[in-house]
Amino acid sequence: MHQFDRAFRFVLPVAAVAILATVLSVGWLTQPDRFAKGYAPEQPIPFSHELHAGTLKMQCQYCHSGVDKSRHAGIPSVDLCMGCHKVTRTDRPAIQKLAKIAASGEPLPWQRVHTLPDHVFFDHRPHVNAGIACQSCHGEVQTMKVITREMGMRMGNCLACHRDPHAALPPGSKITKGAENCAACHR
Repeated sequence: MHQFDRAFRFVLPVAAVAILATVLSVGWLTQPDRFAKGYAPEQPIPFSHELHAGTLKMQCQYCHSGVDKSRHAGIPSVDLCMGCHKVTRTDRPAIQKLAKIAASGEPLPWQRVHTLPDHVFFDHRPHVNAGIACQSCHGEVQTMKVITREMGMRMGNCLACHRDPHAALPPGSKITKGAENCAACHR
């Protein structure tokens, strides 16, 4: 056996494993916080989903009205908030700040909690129209004073549900699987 044969038998597999480990580690460790589970950016106004969706039992679609008509759920406008807060809790500093923003005509600069990388396409419509509850992906928002991402925005989480959606679907649903082809989400 030639001396280089032994080196190649040992060096090549070790080098291949080292390169693969490096690529996977860099990909995992450099993931921006905005894609990670537990992400909760500071918002311009303290908004409690626990109060609005929990105690007051407001439906998600009241504020996120585009969720069944658009690929984006949409962020509520200041005018929508002011529909109630012209008369409700007007003595609160956060509501007074909201009223000033409304009077200025400027949009409220909410920070997105659930974001995906630019190369990922997601459409809320087929999920909502299939009866999948918002809580399946967004967590029990009706119990959160501060919205925190409960599910990591990793492809594996989406694929797990697409492969076995029964836990997320309402009883009696005829759907057995979601799309698994790459082009369904990567466009």
